[in-house]
Amino acid sequence: MKKFNITVNGATYQVEVEEVKEVKAAAPVAKAAAPVAKAAAPAAPAAAAVAPAEVGAGETAVNSPMPGKIIKVIAEAGKAVKKGDVLMILEAMKMQNEITAPVDGILKSINAAADQSVKTGEILAVIK
Repeated sequence: MKKFNITVNGATYQVEVEEVKEVKAAAPVAKAAAPVAKAAAPAAPAAAAVAPAEVGAGETAVNSPMPGKIIKVIAEAGKAVKKGDVLMILEAMKMQNEITAPVDGILKSINAAADQSVKTGEILAVIK
């Protein structure tokens, strides 16, 4: 058996592969496939330092609508934003999605950085 590390969609798995020897046609070999145990989950890549997501009373969280990767942060914390202003670009399934401000206000914090992977519902920014 040979061991290999295979990476699929950013997750690394350790697999064992058995080399099959040449078999004579008169004696076919039937062997049930055994499930391969998944190696420990890979460590998440280190993202740039980002402020923790804290949403206070009267503030609005801007959540990720889907899992993906932030490819560009456009807005800056402390700046005024209007409803519909583009805050950042989220890439998901090879499509670029604009993450926009849901309300008018001051951008209290940006909680995601470029090249950071995000999950559905994760707080990307806070507007006060």
